[in-house]
Amino acid sequence: MHIVGLTGGIGSGKSTVAKLFTKLGIHSVDMDDVARWVVAPGEPALDLIAQHFKHPNILLASGELNRPLLRELIFKEPSQKAWLETLLHPLIRQRTHEALTTAPRHTHNAYYALLVSPLLFEKKIAVEASIAIDVTPTTQIQRASLRDSNTPEQIQRIMASQFGRDTRNAKADFIIDNNRSLINTQAQVNALHHQLFHHFK
Repeated sequence: MHIVGLTGGIGSGKSTVAKLFTKLGIHSVDMDDVARWVVAPGEPALDLIAQHFKHPNILLASGELNRPLLRELIFKEPSQKAWLETLLHPLIRQRTHEALTTAPRHTHNAYYALLVSPLLFEKKIAVEASIAIDVTPTTQIQRASLRDSNTPEQIQRIMASQFGRDTRNAKADFIIDNNRSLINTQAQVNALHHQLFHHFK
């Protein structure tokens, strides 16, 4: 199975675009989802995070990780961010590999799978082709503010930790413009899927 990377900044619409590919029979694995799996209740990494940060609210009443609080803590203190990445990145890589290699049987004739990551280029993740989702910074802030409990300032800090729009687009093999309607984005996905399908066939 060939691996195609799908990337974009926060609020760019990665999940939306991935779902459009899924409707076309493409198996996709989102590294943000994998990052949640490895810190789910019962996972060893969650206990290590709680012990390390020692914040009374780092775990929610449900036992789940307080992700907005953790995000706030690590962006305030770069050394804490480095500690967390050292812990989680090997686990995320392993679980991502497992998820990609256990594609549903009905996707085996699609010839490629989609690996979704906001830091595809920043982390130099190896893929055979790459797609960048392009939106304006204003759109990113608007969409991320509606979706998450983050403030515009927090979103801007996250954006600053990612490659800028021009850099990301320059590194990508393909670009999907997600500034317009869902119908327009769907048409771009359909065309790109057709191109990738025949390229890898």
